[in-house]
Amino acid sequence: MPRLHYISLMRLPTERAHGLQIMQNCEAFADAGYDVTLWVSRRWNTPDMRRITDPYAYYGVERNFRIRRLPCLDLFPLFPAESAGARFAFYLLSLSYALMMLLVLPFIRADIFYSRDESLLALLSWVKPKRSLAYEAHLFPSSGRGTALQRTVCQGVGSVVAITPQLRDDLNEKRQAAPDRTIAAHDGIRRARFETLPNTIEARRSLGWDDDAFIVGYVGSLKMIGLDKGVGTLLNAVAAVQGAQLALVGGQSADARALKRQWTELGLAEERFIYVGRVPPGDVPLYLRAFDVCAMPHPATAQFARYTSPLKLFEYMAAAGAIVASDLPGWSDVLQHGETALLVPPDSVAAWSAAIGALKRDARLRRKLGDNAREQVMTNYTWTVRAKRILAHLEAGFA
Repeated sequence: MPRLHYISLMRLPTERAHGLQIMQNCEAFADAGYDVTLWVSRRWNTPDMRRITDPYAYYGVERNFRIRRLPCLDLFPLFPAESAGARFAFYLLSLSYALMMLLVLPFIRADIFYSRDESLLALLSWVKPKRSLAYEAHLFPSSGRGTALQRTVCQGVGSVVAITPQLRDDLNEKRQAAPDRTIAAHDGIRRARFETLPNTIEARRSLGWDDDAFIVGYVGSLKMIGLDKGVGTLLNAVAAVQGAQLALVGGQSADARALKRQWTELGLAEERFIYVGRVPPGDVPLYLRAFDVCAMPHPATAQFARYTSPLKLFEYMAAAGAIVASDLPGWSDVLQHGETALLVPPDSVAAWSAAIGALKRDARLRRKLGDNAREQVMTNYTWTVRAKRILAHLEAGFA
């Protein structure tokens, strides 16, 4: 049986979406016939995450792969987030984990060493054959150091898996990744999470939400590395639709409080603003089914427009949600306007409000968009489909 080692610097478990993505991908690689080991750092975790003793159960995946933890020096708890001290702690964490990795992994044999972390792959390239290294790219750094590191990795690994076609093209052109060794592979869904779902009324009653409300929902972090994700635009658009409610699932409470102040300053009732906070991954489909509209209001920055393939997009689709999304290149090959979503200009409150209002008035359109989106994602965007495609690409490099 071929062996694949997935190398990550992440905390496990983590409240961030990449934890779910990595765990479900490891499960899918194992289902495709590989002997999979996930390597993560043994580091400080938040109080909520420390209460979770079984990451397989928390993420709802089978125990068909192993998890191994390497020690590292983690000083993050000593510094405020996004401070100079936090940046120093990150570099120290990365260096200490990399050193432990270099002590252990040279003696580990595998067909594939797979990672999203550029610095780890750059070090692995010193001790492992190029053809055995696979880089899954999720960013396109603009800083000098980030650009140089990513170029080193793209040229030093055997295969590159880009999260969007636009990222693939830019890595080929600007980072000099070999086109014949590069593919694009969007994120996806674990099909079993969405095969049996309650209807909207059942979902709302289990959550204690109003049966008759018109609810526009958003799932995920409200900011990414300090970057606005367009939730303010969404709030103003929902506020302009008579009787509509806004539901936010996930995100920092401080960010949610600021949005709630913005909502009430518009003269809107507090009960029309629902903030749930973070919920376990297994509960997310229930919330999605309770929404009338699923919103993805990302702004037109380079990272969001070209280099982001949001997990929420595919989970919205799998839950048969009526999606309103910013019209951006990064998912132009996934969503079709009027068929699987309503695509609107990012940052245009008027356009967002018009799209939400149209869906509020037209239940038939909501059902059409949701049913079409669900059919497409269940066929083309499962982790199983993705894993088989990626592994076929990697195996072609061994020939």
